[in-house]
Amino acid sequence: MLGIILSGHGGFASGLERAMKQILGDQPQFVAIDFPETSSTALLTSQMEQAISQLDPQYDIIFLTDLLGGTPFRVASTLAMQQPGREVITGTNLQLLLEMVLDRDGLSSEAFRVQALECGHRGLTSLVDELGRCKEEKAVEEGI
Repeated sequence: MLGIILSGHGGFASGLERAMKQILGDQPQFVAIDFPETSSTALLTSQMEQAISQLDPQYDIIFLTDLLGGTPFRVASTLAMQQPGREVITGTNLQLLLEMVLDRDGLSSEAFRVQALECGHRGLTSLVDELGRCKEEKAVEEGI
């Protein structure tokens, strides 16, 4: 099982964690770290290092962050590059979090990264696109 550290600006991480717990219940090897306006890069680094020490060292670690180039992403990237078996995924949303928390057993950190990116792309859609997809599927079902 991979360890997951979720971080983002404001209450991003704790908000996603609450939503995840409402849907899936508590999850092992999971830490959420908010980065409020009153925080600093040094404090976030310390919090992430502490989170790493809380996770089982036999497992690789995945950092899930909110925004490419933001402080949570940069801190996670620095920590990820210090040891093999660590990955950073950015642009995290609730669908990606839920699917990947459930699918992480048996995945390497690299396989997690690949699958998470596919999940994230699949999860970004619109009502118009989904309605069009439903019409296409129905047309196929009604054909000869």
